[in-house]
Amino acid sequence: MLYITRLSTNKNLSKKDYDKTTVRTRMKTLKDKKLKVRGIMLDLDGTIVDSKKAYLEALKAAFNAVGEETFNSKMAIEIPKRLEQRLPINDMIKGADSQKFLEVYLKTYYAVPLLKTELLPQISETLKDLSQKAELALVTQRRVPKEKVIEELENLGLAKYFKTVVTGLDTDHPKPSPDAVIKCAEKMNVPLCECAIIGDSVVDIKAGKLAGAKTVAVLSGIYTRKELEPEKPDLIIENINEFPKFLDT
Repeated sequence: MLYITRLSTNKNLSKKDYDKTTVRTRMKTLKDKKLKVRGIMLDLDGTIVDSKKAYLEALKAAFNAVGEETFNSKMAIEIPKRLEQRLPINDMIKGADSQKFLEVYLKTYYAVPLLKTELLPQISETLKDLSQKAELALVTQRRVPKEKVIEELENLGLAKYFKTVVTGLDTDHPKPSPDAVIKCAEKMNVPLCECAIIGDSVVDIKAGKLAGAKTVAVLSGIYTRKELEPEKPDLIIENINEFPKFLDT
């Protein structure tokens, strides 16, 4: 795993000099790290698009549906994390009808992206660059027909970069199961050992590791470095725009 390098404390260094040394060492380590791949699988939410507005809209609609007018906006980040990892949310919705809450939440969340999707910065340029170096595929947990996702990508001008799209409806077992990653590799006709999966979540990294692919975690989504580090991805970067310089071409 590659992330900020920690140096042992040298009592002879001032804090300013220590910080400069740490940064120089980290940058050298990053520069030396290269991944050789022929296939790149990308998550959608938090990796290519900013989904925070969609999460908030879904949360508002779900609470309104169960008769709650006020809620902590921080739950807009926590609830999708829990749902993604199949963790309970009952303690967060104050004993409200959880089934009704989830039905409205998911219906709203899946409807919002086509209306309010926002690309993360410089994504189009980065995907164009990556598509010239490897086969690209999209792997998303959204339980919607792939045609809906392709429509969203077309509206964003990104569909042309992807050879295949796999959604949560295309496999019996969602991430962290490796099924979607395996299916993507088969469609790209690239061995899993020559593939990398890039995502912002714990389940992206788990799925990639179980499949035998290389794994890259990005900090552009809802998960923190502290949450992602224990999964031991091959690389942790701020966002996808940093990835091309780590490709061994």
